[in-house]
Amino acid sequence: MIKIDYDDAYANAAYIQNADQFITDWTADADNFRQDLLSQGRAKLNVPYGDSERQACDWFLPSGAPKGTLVFVHGGYWLRFDRSFWSHFAKGAVEQGWQVVMPSYDLCPTVSIAQITLQIQSAVSQIASTTSGPITLAGHSAGGHLVARMGQVLPDDILQRLKHIVPISPVGDLRDLIHTKMNDDFALTPDTAVAESPTLHARPPVCVPVTVWVGGAERPVFIDQARAMAKAWDCDLWIDQPSHHFNVIDALADPRSELVRRLTTG
Repeated sequence: MIKIDYDDAYANAAYIQNADQFITDWTADADNFRQDLLSQGRAKLNVPYGDSERQACDWFLPSGAPKGTLVFVHGGYWLRFDRSFWSHFAKGAVEQGWQVVMPSYDLCPTVSIAQITLQIQSAVSQIASTTSGPITLAGHSAGGHLVARMGQVLPDDILQRLKHIVPISPVGDLRDLIHTKMNDDFALTPDTAVAESPTLHARPPVCVPVTVWVGGAERPVFIDQARAMAKAWDCDLWIDQPSHHFNVIDALADPRSELVRRLTTG
């Protein structure tokens, strides 16, 4: 039997040329975008939704009345990053007339993945309570896992407002992660891994369209994860050639992209 090196299988940066430069560029581009919208009075930063410092959202507003609300949940293996790295990825939806809300959340090992799910549930619930109109959800990597979980944990009145859920490069089955060094921080057990794996549970109600999105040049395990979720949920699968794990989200900044079209037209 071939032994799988799960740490290598889930290593993204090691297989992306100049991976660190992506993070440097995200930081600069996100700051420029925030400052631009702040200068126009079209950004509300650090809006709390929970008790801890990281439980807060940034709001980015279109020039007119919002057509709807896109909630984008960042990734980082539930271990790193916050909303400030991704602000510029609101551009595509904002230019299509949607407001975009980006929450941060507490990180492992301070909290568990299950607790992070509950934090994002609280964030989306608060966002829904203060907005009207359609809501769409998108998240990248760990964020893709979290928005998929929202289809299973949100109350019916909010689910009825969801027009699309797009998990991007999601980890939908967490059982592999038990075998990684990251589990020193996750503390997943077989039971908790299954409980937090959206692929292993019922998909959102049929009234909520779902598109699982993944880069065609991602690590094979991420393509496998995306295919498994799409198959289990009997939903659309979009393999974005030739994107890898770090640039697969670039389409969020393009108001003419297929990804933004799905998120802003339902």
